[in-house]
Amino acid sequence: MAEPMNFANVAGTKPEDTPLKTVQIDGQVLLKVIKHCKECMPSLVTGQLLGLDIGSTLEVTSSFPFPSRSEEDDAEADGANYQLEMMRCLREVNVDNNTVGWYQSTYLGSYQTVELIETFLNYQENIKRCVCLVYDPYRSSQGGLALKALKLKDTFMEIYRACPNGVSTDDLAKASIGWKDIFHEIPVSIANSSLHSALMDELQSEVTANQADFDRLVLSTNPYLEKNLEFLIECLDDLQLEQQKGAFYYRNLSRQQQQHAQWLQKRRAENFARRAAGEEPLPEDDASNPMHKTLTEPSRLEGLLITNQVNNYCSQINQFSSQSLQKLYLMQGLHGTESV
Repeated sequence: MAEPMNFANVAGTKPEDTPLKTVQIDGQVLLKVIKHCKECMPSLVTGQLLGLDIGSTLEVTSSFPFPSRSEEDDAEADGANYQLEMMRCLREVNVDNNTVGWYQSTYLGSYQTVELIETFLNYQENIKRCVCLVYDPYRSSQGGLALKALKLKDTFMEIYRACPNGVSTDDLAKASIGWKDIFHEIPVSIANSSLHSALMDELQSEVTANQADFDRLVLSTNPYLEKNLEFLIECLDDLQLEQQKGAFYYRNLSRQQQQHAQWLQKRRAENFARRAAGEEPLPEDDASNPMHKTLTEPSRLEGLLITNQVNNYCSQINQFSSQSLQKLYLMQGLHGTESV
């Protein structure tokens, strides 16, 4: 007979034994994140996520923002002290103070950077299943909730830690890692307690439409599409520069190999003559020769991140254009009905 599932059974299971399938965020926490990100626009902000990691669900039950620091302050030390003090205060008032990740704001989905990967690695030294909630206030102003829960894929983390000097093409090929194998997006669900739901029912007015409903009807598309296209062009230029770095490396490598082959052929001919004359041959692997210097291949990580970012911008343009066309066809139908 199967053992019934309860909180004790789930809590006794090792987190790494159960894959993370859902990030469940409390409605009040989501409102705090949105408020912090919107109030600080256009500056990008971050904050701490607190909650419980049980089974296949990561529950986010509390959060607090990180303070903005000036360049003159010791931001790293002050930030760590602030986090510890906040978590101590939350523990004293019986609030969940287990760190499960962090949140950050972004502008038009421009979050795929090396800094984000480094932050993930720092968190996952102590928290194996931490997540990053990315909220886009500008994208949300177009009538949708632009919220994503991200996690680094295990295969990418292993190859990134094994290559501290940079991820090369051979490393990526051996691990079969492409630009899609960096981040893993986890579904997000919003949960409210019964008391919160009852309170919202009491406070809800008779008006069924809200601001988000009106935002979805906005017909102005030029500013949003222009910004996406502008960022997309910048990413394509950056991607071209990364490709030029790789092409420059392979040209230099090919030139070095040709020069080394010519030098080796000349040295072998010289050694053949020296042996014929009864002299000691010269070494063929002379370390002082500049042609034996190993060329460092540029890291391919930037190229992968830029390719990911290009795909993100294209997806946003495609999704927004589809919604805009639907609204335009709707308005055309309404005008046709009015004229009749």
